[in-house]
Amino acid sequence: MQELASMGFISVIPALLAIVLSFVTKNTIVALAIACITGTIFTGLAAGQNIIEAFFLGFPNLLQNNMGTTDYSWVLLLNTMIGILVAYFQKTGAIQGFSQWVHDRHLSRKAAQLAAWVLGMFVYFSDSFSPLFVGCTMRSITDKARISREKLAYIADSTSAPVSVLVPITGWAAYLMGLAVGVGCIVTEADASKLFLKAIPLNFYPILAVLFVGLIGSGIVKDFGPMKKAEQRAMETGKVLADGAQPLTGEELTRMEMYPGFKPRVFLNFLLPVLMIISIAIATYSIYGSAKTMQAFTLVVIFMTISMMVQGIPFKEVMGTLMSGIKGALPAVVLLALAYSVNGLSKEMGTANYIISITQGFLTPKLLPAVIFIVAAIMAFATGSSWGTFAICMPIALPLAFTMSNGELTTMVVAVFAAVAGGGVFGDHCSPLSDTTILSSMGSASDHLDHVKTQLPYALTCGGLAVIGYLILGLVAA
Repeated sequence: MQELASMGFISVIPALLAIVLSFVTKNTIVALAIACITGTIFTGLAAGQNIIEAFFLGFPNLLQNNMGTTDYSWVLLLNTMIGILVAYFQKTGAIQGFSQWVHDRHLSRKAAQLAAWVLGMFVYFSDSFSPLFVGCTMRSITDKARISREKLAYIADSTSAPVSVLVPITGWAAYLMGLAVGVGCIVTEADASKLFLKAIPLNFYPILAVLFVGLIGSGIVKDFGPMKKAEQRAMETGKVLADGAQPLTGEELTRMEMYPGFKPRVFLNFLLPVLMIISIAIATYSIYGSAKTMQAFTLVVIFMTISMMVQGIPFKEVMGTLMSGIKGALPAVVLLALAYSVNGLSKEMGTANYIISITQGFLTPKLLPAVIFIVAAIMAFATGSSWGTFAICMPIALPLAFTMSNGELTTMVVAVFAAVAGGGVFGDHCSPLSDTTILSSMGSASDHLDHVKTQLPYALTCGGLAVIGYLILGLVAA
């Protein structure tokens, strides 16, 4: 393998700075802003600019370049649409009605956690929608059951990307299969599809992450680490948030009241819109090969806007609710803008290339699946992007695996494909820069750093078991 171009160790400083300052300052937005400024100064100096030019030209350009991308505009619009829908659900009393219906079933703490777990797996088609939907839907139910917001955020996070990367009819599957086409003996999309299906049982981390939520929720595995403290606080004092916590959502969404005198219609104003989103996503995936999630949300927002007016809510009130939904989504949108900018810096500075270059000496056939998993995890953790990790790591790891397997589709090749996918999700789970981690905090109205701290030991446990699995698999397959 050729030496990969990067700025060396300097390339990891912005990401490391963002992560460290997030915990030190307890303000992720400030930490990300400082990381962005630092990174732009480094890149500006490397390009021959003086420090003043590097700052005054680099930082605004960084924001403009990364907020003007199709990827960011998609996640911005999706979050905005979801914010509007959540506001509509609350204004019509739909979420309150659904929560009351569930509450009337007198769910125990265990049952409430398992219900959130099943709901997360049910909404498998979008890792962006799933954590927001599960958090917003289950929040009042878990609050009444004295389940901490940190636990709800963990459940929502660990049933989003891990499920999406295991199901062969999602955007994640299409993306990973697309990266494999043309490598080794993977010539067609059908070949890539077979590779993906074979890799599912070897994709250890997502499988373990999803199962671990069920084990924790059912009480088979007891809470430990910071999550145990959070749960004890919620159970003993009723405080679902820690003192001084800053929920990652606007008050517009957490304190919105139902329109006075309005009769809640759970099916019309909640279940039907959700079923419409799921149906459109599945139908468009079948027709176009990709789920048109944004189009589904746009259609449902229009449907609910008209439906609310037909049901008697004045136009002015509906528009006010729509604007409140947009405002409520703003905290996460700002955080995502800065996270995307740090990711853009990492790409420009060659962070992922540097991480790969320093691990090349460890890549032996027996260790290859485990090392690739760890490299992908570190890359995703440092950049906050599992998809970016896939794009960089797969074209390097998969050809290497084929080379070591004499061009044949062996168990080791399948394991390496799975390791890239699982490692990306693992690193993404551990990173406060990850969009799905941010969305989980937003949907659950949890303090973002509290969510990261409480989820980390659980993610590391599953990640450690996955590494052991790949070590054993490497010894057997090599």
